[in-house]
Amino acid sequence: MRPPTEIGVFLLSLLAPGVLYTMNNIPALQEPLVILGMGAVILGSVLLLLFLTVRHKAKVDPLFYVFAEFSFTCLVGLTNALEQDGFISGFMGFYIKMGEPHLTTAYALMMSYWEGIVHFILFFVIIHRMFSGKSYRSLGLLWAGSSIAHQIVHIPGVVIGKYGSNIRPAFWRNIPFFLAPFWAASLLFSRPREMQIITADKIAAEQKKSLLFRPIDLLLSLLLLGSMAFSVFRGFVVLDCSLDTCFTYIYQYEPYLKDPVGFPRVMMLVYLFYALPLLTVFIYGLKTPGCSWMLDWTIFFAGAMAQTQWCHIGASLHSRTPFTYRVPADKRLPVIALNALLAAAPALLALRCHTNPAYFMKPVPAGQSNSKKKEN
Repeated sequence: MRPPTEIGVFLLSLLAPGVLYTMNNIPALQEPLVILGMGAVILGSVLLLLFLTVRHKAKVDPLFYVFAEFSFTCLVGLTNALEQDGFISGFMGFYIKMGEPHLTTAYALMMSYWEGIVHFILFFVIIHRMFSGKSYRSLGLLWAGSSIAHQIVHIPGVVIGKYGSNIRPAFWRNIPFFLAPFWAASLLFSRPREMQIITADKIAAEQKKSLLFRPIDLLLSLLLLGSMAFSVFRGFVVLDCSLDTCFTYIYQYEPYLKDPVGFPRVMMLVYLFYALPLLTVFIYGLKTPGCSWMLDWTIFFAGAMAQTQWCHIGASLHSRTPFTYRVPADKRLPVIALNALLAAAPALLALRCHTNPAYFMKPVPAGQSNSKKKEN
């Protein structure tokens, strides 16, 4: 009897630390171009092994190879985080020196922990559901949002930050990992959404209520407005706004925003130019009935905000961030609370949309049972 596919992927992923340990102890494999070439060979070999793992199956979802390949790299990231924080040693020294020196930064460590724990668990659950014939679309969108947010901060942050003058060939292995989540997201968004049928009467009743008579939606709208204001404010801060309020905030509350590593600056600009428009359309979706796209985009956005805020909060407190850029001890409570709310608001919105989706659905013929399923 063959073991479940997810167990095979898990065991294959466990090879990652062994590969790193081997390369760390063979000097011939530690030259910059050799590291890039070895990375391509290893990832190609993993892809071949994955193909052999599922070759007996009649039909394999192409996204399986994306999720399984990323599972392998998740344990590479977790190994890096554990070594930089002193829990293990002897795995990443060669790669930090000759591959990607920026992986020693506090932001990169928080990013690695997120990949190695949250993403890895998501992949395990997704692959299990994939081969059990169950829907994984929502979990896939959650990962896609998280992974895309990770890459659009990570890659520009390295290029424009203080490590931009020390980019090694191995850095360019991030390009396929930048493109793959976009491809995966486009596939997931194009697939039909499965959800329960809700009777036309219930949909009509929900959609007749104005925002003032939906207190949860009203509260969420206020939270989103607050998130918009905070995003605009911090965008101005990193753009060197001369207002006294901005000056006070960056020096007395979040000095991490001026850390020369570049990641916090890029993140605030991503919030200003990408998160802000999405927050605006979400408020529109809460006010306008029948916006079924809310059911997908809120999950995608919740994943993105959870990942970026985890990295931002953790890095602003981590000991690897120079003391002058860490959040002052007497300001930690308000700063952490504001940042936690910025992550919580999209998550609460996604939860609201999926626990009671009637307001966001198009009307269906009356008399249908809400226990049946339909594709919306």
